[in-house]
Amino acid sequence: MKILLTGASGFTGRHFANMAREAGHEVVALACNLADKVELRQEVLAAAPDSVVHLAAISFVGQADENAFYAVNVVGTMNLLDALLALPKLPQRVLLASSANVYGNCDASPIGENQPPSPMNHYATSKLAMEHMARTVGDRLPLVFTRPFNYTGVGQANQFLIPKLVNHFARRASSIELGNLHVEREFNDVSMISAAYLQLIEHGVAGETYNICSGNAYALKQVIELLTRITGHRMDVTVNPAFVRAGEVHRLCGNPSRLTALPPPAIPLPAPLSLEQTLRNMLLVKEQELQQRTTDEQDVTHR
Repeated sequence: MKILLTGASGFTGRHFANMAREAGHEVVALACNLADKVELRQEVLAAAPDSVVHLAAISFVGQADENAFYAVNVVGTMNLLDALLALPKLPQRVLLASSANVYGNCDASPIGENQPPSPMNHYATSKLAMEHMARTVGDRLPLVFTRPFNYTGVGQANQFLIPKLVNHFARRASSIELGNLHVEREFNDVSMISAAYLQLIEHGVAGETYNICSGNAYALKQVIELLTRITGHRMDVTVNPAFVRAGEVHRLCGNPSRLTALPPPAIPLPAPLSLEQTLRNMLLVKEQELQQRTTDEQDVTHR
């Protein structure tokens, strides 16, 4: 299958592209800016994809420019869909990555896809707006909507919570400042998300929305305790009020039954990793990076 992938250079995009190629698919990475309608249409026509996986987005909730959420996540997506509609042969599926953040704070847990959305920030609102706008062409394109719950893994930027924690533990830092310590999230591995996307471009039902989740949520304190046990290092953890977000979603845990009811991909994919294995993988890579940096600095000193 030829897959047109947006956001191929991003955290999720890199992992998805590797997994897709290992499964025998051809991945064509979209190179142009989603705001450039002319170049976008030319590139889409040249790719002539069998399926599309649209991951390009601004995904950091703390992004300073609020307008950018809507320019990229909503307008950019609609530009892509307009370009796809110009194809002589439409793709068999177009997967659009939304976010479980659209659910906001709700009493239901785990959360099913029928839970009414209640976004609490601009990122989540832009993703929900993207879903609504995309459905205006849902009668012409086979759209599959995904709402991934929180995930992490090797290569995620340090501005995100889990990589920040891993970085501090790998450096054996004495202390760390965090926001709300009482939030609960799923912290799935990015490989699980990538595998779900591959499953959905084979078997996802057009027009449906799928939670990408495990149904396992962890309090932030549990993650810190797990990292402490793995590394044998203990840090002082303090709450910095500047890191506490207004409208924080307290618990975000999903019901994966709609996804798990689908047939598996034709080519078997890796089994999901536990949170402990994900953290061990991230720690190993971070410690190797720190060791390499120390070696490079020593080399410079001795020249």
